Amino acid sequence: MTTGFFSHPDFLLHEMGEWHPECPARLQAIEDQLIASRIDALIERDESAPLATEADLLRVHTQAHIDFIRNTAPKEGYASIDPDTLMNPHTWQAALRAAGAAIAATDAVLAGRYENAFCSVRPPGHHAEPARAMGFCFFNNIAIAARHALEVHGLQRVAIVDFDVHHGNGTEAAFAGDSRVLMCSFFQHPFYPYTGAENPAPNMVNLPIAARTKGMEVREAIDIMWLPRLHEFKPEMVFVSAGFDAHREDDLGNMGLVEDDFAWITEQIREIAGRYAKGRIVSSLEGGYNLSALGRSVVAHLRALADI
Repeated sequence: MTTGFFSHPDFLLHEMGEWHPECPARLQAIEDQLIASRIDALIERDESAPLATEADLLRVHTQAHIDFIRNTAPKEGYASIDPDTLMNPHTWQAALRAAGAAIAATDAVLAGRYENAFCSVRPPGHHAEPARAMGFCFFNNIAIAARHALEVHGLQRVAIVDFDVHHGNGTEAAFAGDSRVLMCSFFQHPFYPYTGAENPAPNMVNLPIAARTKGMEVREAIDIMWLPRLHEFKPEMVFVSAGFDAHREDDLGNMGLVEDDFAWITEQIREIAGRYAKGRIVSSLEGGYNLSALGRSVVAHLRALADI
């Protein structure tokens, strides 16, 4: 299997202060683990992370939201979106490039250049709603890529799998009720952003999980709840919001997963994609804030994607 690895130096320029856990060191930790694990040479690097266009963003976000983010970008210092989400002078370009990387990965996988791809990007995206930035997120990278696959490439059915410790409220807001999209997620509950557990739309397979739940219980829930729906849906492509903050070493969550659990989840996704979607998967980084655990978990995810 050929796995593309999409990243770009601009992602290191966005930062929200020395205190902030969503920091440039996250991507550097991933790079360090790629080298330490010796899989760096077994994946194909791709820095074709163009800036997403306004038309790309408008497939998910409102014009008012795009204008607000553009106009809020500071010339120096920081501008606050919410208490945890800030912009520096480089955030606007990094956010456009993060969405652009997911689009470029989608194009490359659909063109057959890679069987699947991982986007090592920041800022993350799955909390960004059509009309609101929040939770470290400005534009919804995976939602934009999924809409691109549907509306530009003409796919009929795409699945989105979100295994971040926090519910992907932005992605759900973008696709709730859209029969072309099946979204499967688990998330710690009750927990930020306190959504996802009440009356989800029929195309949402939401698994609220209690704090301190370990990997085997999550695997069992996925086996019972996600996999039958994914087999029934038969997606033509699978998109992944890959958050690694459900790791037991990550202090921003309180769940008990380890690297083997992320590898197992990825193997299930790969099996679905192999059966129905010609193996086509685009995965994009969301959370994961313990630097060592993040790097190790991304390596486990990549090993499963690339089948190495």
